[in-house]
Amino acid sequence: MLKATIKDKELVTEILHEAFVDITIPNSINFVVKQDEKRNQRLRFLMEYLFLTTLEFGNVFISDNKKSCALIAYPHLQKTTVKNIFWKLQLVFKTIGLSNVLKVLKREKQLKKYHIKTPHIHPVIMGVTKEHQGKGTGVRLIKEVFNFYKDNKLPCILETTTKNNIKMYEKFGFYIFEKSTNLKYPLYFLRKDF
Repeated sequence: MLKATIKDKELVTEILHEAFVDITIPNSINFVVKQDEKRNQRLRFLMEYLFLTTLEFGNVFISDNKKSCALIAYPHLQKTTVKNIFWKLQLVFKTIGLSNVLKVLKREKQLKKYHIKTPHIHPVIMGVTKEHQGKGTGVRLIKEVFNFYKDNKLPCILETTTKNNIKMYEKFGFYIFEKSTNLKYPLYFLRKDF
């Protein structure tokens, strides 16, 4: 497993974009990305934004074969800077669209409502390139990431919309502590204590 640097921006953006570009079911990504003829570019910018903000306040990990990645944030370390205000403004114009800002702010409020208020680790997103999906690449990376955090004292909090993801995370010791149906898709909140 490799720890990403800013030089890996294009690689990580491409892995994440490829992993999510064909997924059109209601989920967090499609909720945030304006669904229009520019969806492909909007999705790519969202992945770049997630990389930049996670690298700023967390860790980005890449599998040794460079076919999967995991973005892990530390919400308690995040602070407002000129740089991330600029990134958020770009996100509004390049991904969300002005007409969807209120909808996305509502989603963010939901997420904050269910996340714990004490310091924790937050896996933001994980992706595997199409040709490596279902071949264990992502699971191996998750094992390596959890091994990296094995001596950590902070709980790990994540959310997912997919029942298959829940089954996988439960195998790693996560449990569902909350479920929300306030958006147009189900949102499951999971926790793991190391």
